[in-house]
Amino acid sequence: MSDAPPDGALTRMARWAATVGRIPRLVFGSLLVAAIFGAVINLTMPGSRASTVVGIFDTSFVESTLRIAVPIVFAGLGGIFAEKSGVINIGLEGLLIISAFTAVAVTHLLGGDAQSTVWIGLFAGVLASTLLALVFAVLVIEFKADQIIAGLAVWLVGLGLAPFLSIVIWGNVNSASIATLNTVTVPGLAEIPVVGPILFDASPIVILMLVTILVSWFVLNRTSFGRWIEASGENPSSLDTAGIDVHRVRYIGVVLSGVLSGLGGAGLVVGRTGRFIGGGQTMINGDGFIAITTYLFGNYNPIGTAAAGILFAGLEALQIRLQQIPFIPAPTELIRLVPYVAVIIVLAFVGYTRIPSEVGEHYESGEE
Repeated sequence: MSDAPPDGALTRMARWAATVGRIPRLVFGSLLVAAIFGAVINLTMPGSRASTVVGIFDTSFVESTLRIAVPIVFAGLGGIFAEKSGVINIGLEGLLIISAFTAVAVTHLLGGDAQSTVWIGLFAGVLASTLLALVFAVLVIEFKADQIIAGLAVWLVGLGLAPFLSIVIWGNVNSASIATLNTVTVPGLAEIPVVGPILFDASPIVILMLVTILVSWFVLNRTSFGRWIEASGENPSSLDTAGIDVHRVRYIGVVLSGVLSGLGGAGLVVGRTGRFIGGGQTMINGDGFIAITTYLFGNYNPIGTAAAGILFAGLEALQIRLQQIPFIPAPTELIRLVPYVAVIIVLAFVGYTRIPSEVGEHYESGEE
């Protein structure tokens, strides 16, 4: 009898090794960005002004980064479940939009001030996103619609429907303001220097995001369901042979992408902004597409995906703060490029991402 691990275990070990192998390159790339940024500060600014810029990296900067990361990380985690099961869901942007709008609309219609109504709004946003994801799943699994086109349709539905309904309710693409969730403070632990204010005096949505990262990792790597999800995207016929319904697994994967994206979109408005902004690309402004980049960046690992999402959110928080410093000798448009240029530099050190072999392919029971 051979002591070698089964093929599925070897695949997971190889993928984990690939993700871990990216860490030195990710660290090096991030340090390179920091070094370039530091050199520019030292060369272009006097000491006092340089100190002012460096001083923006405080506890509130980290807190802001985590709040900005909410829609990106949640949608990225949802994208992992869908794509590892074999379904490409590029409609994450639309799911974020529709959940953000629904959360604000329901909270507003229920009064908009009490914490209980804010929580109801959050759950309503998750429900709306989940239902839209279920419709997408039916189209691509039952009716074998092209997954890319169906995903674009989900995005366009969110992009068009949410601002339209906003005009119906408020007479404007931008909603009225609602209350946001109160922060959760853990007595004693909140006073711990640096870590306390970040983890133990935070928005419940941020705490939920951090917990979801760990739960997602555990489910995908330590449970039978995680193995089914992986087999559904890598070798669905073997899963079918084992008596597991491939369609059901894919349905669950896509629906989970709707649930998690719903938490991201609804969590953005009830945990941070307190309103829906429907102008242009809406307040989501590409976070769903960035989320797709994060799980590719993280090689379908929830930890790596979250790290990528938080990295991008940190760069976004940085460019916002840089715009608030009056003596920065650079146009606002140039400062806004900081996240994108930095991500390109870091991505250069990440390397190749291996996508599931059967992703995007339709499957019928009994196929060889």
